[in-house]
Amino acid sequence: MLSTLVRRSAAPAKPTFNFHTNPYKAKKEWPPDFTKLSSKYQFRLERRYRRRAKLKWARPRWTKAVKLAQWGSAVFILTYGVLFMDWGNEKTPFKGVREWYHGLLDSMWTSRGPPLRTPEQPTGNSNASAS
Repeated sequence: MLSTLVRRSAAPAKPTFNFHTNPYKAKKEWPPDFTKLSSKYQFRLERRYRRRAKLKWARPRWTKAVKLAQWGSAVFILTYGVLFMDWGNEKTPFKGVREWYHGLLDSMWTSRGPPLRTPEQPTGNSNASAS
């Protein structure tokens, strides 16, 4: 480990970047002088810049998470307000829906016995065929 540190410290330093000696020159000067450009070309550059900036700063996962949170909270609040919120003795337009839902819940949590057979129902023997 010590030999590596000595070898690296003795190595020559990397040259810093220099624009004047850059072998890869830009094709166009940036930013362009807008006073020398036509209004049509200025608009084209502005439109290109806006499009690229929109793509650069787009956060699709964040946007999707925010939309899901907004929709989820709206659905939760509406469901709670319609089905569970105590409105007191006031008559609400949701009374029928609330009674239906609570009846559905009550029937789900109560146990019923097996269904009773009536004399019209066949017994379970499907092999016997009436001719």
